[in-house]
Amino acid sequence: MVLDPRLAGVSGDMLLSSLVDLGGQVDELYHLVDVMLQVFRGCEAELEVFDVERRGLRAKRVELKVYRDYGGASPLDFRGYVEELARKAELSSEARGLALRALDELIDAESSVHGVPRENLRLHELLSLDTALDLVGAALLLDRLDVFKDARIYTTPPAVGGGVVECSHGALPVPAPATLEILRRHRFKVSSVDVEAELTTPTGAALLVSLAEEVVDVYPPMTIERVGYGAGRRDLGSTPNVMRVVYGSRHEASGDRVVVLETNVDDVPGELLGYLVDKLLRSGALDVAIIPAVGKKSRPISIVRVVSDPATCMSIAELLMEEAGTLGVRLLETPRITAEREVKEVDVEVCGRRFKVSIKVSRVKGKVLNVKAEYEDLKRISEELGMPLRRVAKIVDDAVKRLGLKGVDG
Repeated sequence: MVLDPRLAGVSGDMLLSSLVDLGGQVDELYHLVDVMLQVFRGCEAELEVFDVERRGLRAKRVELKVYRDYGGASPLDFRGYVEELARKAELSSEARGLALRALDELIDAESSVHGVPRENLRLHELLSLDTALDLVGAALLLDRLDVFKDARIYTTPPAVGGGVVECSHGALPVPAPATLEILRRHRFKVSSVDVEAELTTPTGAALLVSLAEEVVDVYPPMTIERVGYGAGRRDLGSTPNVMRVVYGSRHEASGDRVVVLETNVDDVPGELLGYLVDKLLRSGALDVAIIPAVGKKSRPISIVRVVSDPATCMSIAELLMEEAGTLGVRLLETPRITAEREVKEVDVEVCGRRFKVSIKVSRVKGKVLNVKAEYEDLKRISEELGMPLRRVAKIVDDAVKRLGLKGVDG
């Protein structure tokens, strides 16, 4: 599942609306409000679910009309009511955990921003029926979609907006301090759009960081099955005030993201390039290639291309500049589809001696694509026995086939 708030941000009601549009469980939501009014005794509210249009896009809109709101001031008391609501609504333990995690994110962020312990906070705007419905409602609808069982949830960077927002503390800059604190704690990437309004709210941010396992700029490899659109309350001019949720099945081949680093070098001897390849691999590069090419003024050059994990790409770039003397490195972050991979350690007999060898097995849809012994293990055996590497590789390959790991042709 992909949450997509990069255009108009995310609020609790927008996420809830998009999930209703995605799954169509309107009756479940009406029933939840009935239970909520039993839990929050003395409160009065009415739920409305309807279609709206935002800049030509049809979207669902969920609104709770509150006639008498929750009057308690203690976050701990409110948390107890939310927990009771989640239990009486028969949410799974995973869904209840989500609702409470998101509420704790809100309370902790407000506590940090105001410098007040949780038990002494007075948050009348936060402790409302709207907040309870957003948290438990989103958890309920996700529960009914079975996303807590075997789903991976991604999000695009949320748009935060700009300008100022009026609240009980007066005028505050956007993003609101609590929103900023939640996103800061989780080192969340955000997007920027030219809109003078609060796009991502504290409740929306709390749900987002509690749900998403990864922030992505492009969708992961998937087959799209359903899309839900949830509308915000206001009109944002040329920007459609809509977030969407995309639900689908992932490809059997797994997907991740890598950074491709590339630089052109000339006047670098082959020995140095060979050393550079070894050092890059030892420093965490996933793959390295040296490509002969012709550069400016028809001079022969080498293109050094490195595949790196995003977390280590900057150190890899610095190493390239230090070792190759290049003045710049091109970086491209890109999705990658990989086969399912597994490493098995097997005992192999070579010339009457037994060695442990790591075997890499790759599969797609359960079908074995390739089985390959680890080069370093083959090299170690070759050096210990004084035997040509190709003979060691053949003996190990035959042994692996006999063990039944091959699966392709043996």
